[in-house]
Amino acid sequence: MKQWYEELFENYAEKYDSEVFTQGTIGECDFIEKEINYDKTKKILDIGCGTGRHSIELAKRGYQVTGIDLSESQLKSARQKAAEQSLKIDFQIHDARNPHFADEFDLEIMLCEGGFPLMETDEMNFQILQNAENALKPNGKFIFTTLNGLFPLFHSVKDFLASQKKEGNASYRDNTFDLMTFRDHNITEIVDDAGNKKSLKSNERFYVPSEITWLLKSLHFKTIDIFGAKLGAFSRNDGLTTEDFEMLVIAEK
Repeated sequence: MKQWYEELFENYAEKYDSEVFTQGTIGECDFIEKEINYDKTKKILDIGCGTGRHSIELAKRGYQVTGIDLSESQLKSARQKAAEQSLKIDFQIHDARNPHFADEFDLEIMLCEGGFPLMETDEMNFQILQNAENALKPNGKFIFTTLNGLFPLFHSVKDFLASQKKEGNASYRDNTFDLMTFRDHNITEIVDDAGNKKSLKSNERFYVPSEITWLLKSLHFKTIDIFGAKLGAFSRNDGLTTEDFEMLVIAEK
């Protein structure tokens, strides 16, 4: 049986690219470049690359990028977009829970919940971090965003998602946040690229900063910095607060 996130991304590339949360690509890539000192020799892995928006933007700027994703449908769109712009990007179908590379990349990015908090168990989410660490060269850097567990303690996830919704985008209902597991369960409703309506029982794991720090320390990352993640405007000046729906994590091996 397919998991909700597998079903979600089938035939959803065009609609996905018009979602509110995918509109910050340029600013996010500006931040990524700055974090690696604009060094074009750095090899980059984009985990859960989806339709390739960050991979494509970074390749345009002259970086060597590999993108991996679980969805053949999303990758097809990524490859098409790259080909249209004559960009050479190695897009591969991969499950981030399975080991894929070893000591190969200088930088890894995993943005916009590219796999990590979507898995059905904490162990599976941890496997994604484990494999990311494994694929990174010594002194490599790992930049990712994930859901901020402090947010649901002070706010309604349902109200926040409703406030972000635009016509034609995904909608969410029947949200329940479980304090024992820090998972938000909801019914996600989308219309795919072919016009089919889908109603999916989804659940996503929210993490508090101390958990992320502990998980990454257990994987021998030397420095771990956590900030608030502002769409399209990542900055080391934004300390994480209870107002941030997402957190930005920067870890160095």
